[in-house]
Amino acid sequence: MATVCFGAFMGQLDASIVTLIYGSLRTEFGASLAGVEWVSLAYLLTLVALLIPVGRLSDAYGRKLFYLYGFLVFTAASAACGVAGSLGMLVVFRVVQAAGAAMMQANSVALVTTSAPREKMRTALGVQAAAQALGLALGPTVGGALVSALGWRWVFGVNVPIGLVALIAGQYLLPRTRTRNPARRFDWPGLALLAMATTCGLLGVSAASGLPVPGWGIAILFVLAVGAGGAFTVRQHRTPAPLLDLALLRVRAVSSGLVGALCGYLVLFGPLVLVPLVLTGTGSSELAAGLVLTALPAGFALGATAADKLLPAALTERGRCLLGAGVCVGALAALAVLPLTTAWLPPVLVLLGLGLSTFTPANNTLIMRAIPAGSSGTGGGLVNMARGLGTALGVALVTLVLHLAARSTGLDGPRWAILVLLAVSVAAVIASGLSPRGPLPPGSRPHQRAGRDLRHGA
Repeated sequence: MATVCFGAFMGQLDASIVTLIYGSLRTEFGASLAGVEWVSLAYLLTLVALLIPVGRLSDAYGRKLFYLYGFLVFTAASAACGVAGSLGMLVVFRVVQAAGAAMMQANSVALVTTSAPREKMRTALGVQAAAQALGLALGPTVGGALVSALGWRWVFGVNVPIGLVALIAGQYLLPRTRTRNPARRFDWPGLALLAMATTCGLLGVSAASGLPVPGWGIAILFVLAVGAGGAFTVRQHRTPAPLLDLALLRVRAVSSGLVGALCGYLVLFGPLVLVPLVLTGTGSSELAAGLVLTALPAGFALGATAADKLLPAALTERGRCLLGAGVCVGALAALAVLPLTTAWLPPVLVLLGLGLSTFTPANNTLIMRAIPAGSSGTGGGLVNMARGLGTALGVALVTLVLHLAARSTGLDGPRWAILVLLAVSVAAVIASGLSPRGPLPPGSRPHQRAGRDLRHGA
């Protein structure tokens, strides 16, 4: 558990630190903001495209093997990013870094769920989520200190010692994969279609948020995304060795849980973009904005570690999902009417973090309990892909709303962005309501039905 938390911590630390170096990169390489944003965008697109195929390969060849190789690739690429001589090379190294991150993230949830006792699964996933939140919370503080004292290159260099420690620990402490799901052959066309669908979709949203792309170009991106997504679905139905067995998505706990995971991370990352823009735009310093913003992941970490001790033991996973999503609705409703100042934001952001920390581990538990052990890597890849898409959409939708409001008169962009996040949190409540009620009787669990479908080639 502690070894997996190394990866969870490092991945989120890296995600939250990188946004602080845009100004330094623009100065050093003489690049535009749109060009510098590719340091994050290239990483995100690669990560989302690779999570499911890496999870499938991990189920076939071993989750520990891929997790350790992921750490090795991520650590080496981090060192390369720290010595990059141009913006183009930095973007290339970020793509390699994302490939390593995909190998870690696709297996982190699977390693936890296949190692922890069934009755402790939610607690274990809560600890893993807390490690992610801790990395997210420390990112603005650590990143600001590194950039100010040592320069932007040390933002990537900090990953190297953590990665070396995690590699040694993983070699001796991570369990070998006992249950495998052998791959007859790899679905390369399916991977290409999935990458095309996610890349075009995210590029379309980003382009609509203010990139210098004509309207017809944005429309083509969305058409390509829909077309590639449809072709991917058709291929997964017809190929004898699908990249993603769609029988898993026919299990209600899995499909509703993935929608909930996407909504949860969208609500988590939306304020991480919105709050600094609002506070710095009204005269607050970047340090003050960073300290206020830390309240959200700090609340998440606190709730993820304390929820089991504070909530009734009889409360089901579905009940925890509904409670957590309901708290998120209340917190965002408060943000929609309260002044967005340094006095009001911290307590509301802590409340939002507490709601998300109650919702996320319980939602992940529902998903992973419904997936057969031999497909845990694929399931973990699905969960993390939903998280990645939620992260991307949280950034992109907030940026899109602010961009559209700025082009109109009389519209309060931040308030409209909060209302969008509020609508997403309501969607999370609905998704939680569609999840199964309570434990299923023996012999009728969703993961067993999914396993039978997989064996019969459904």
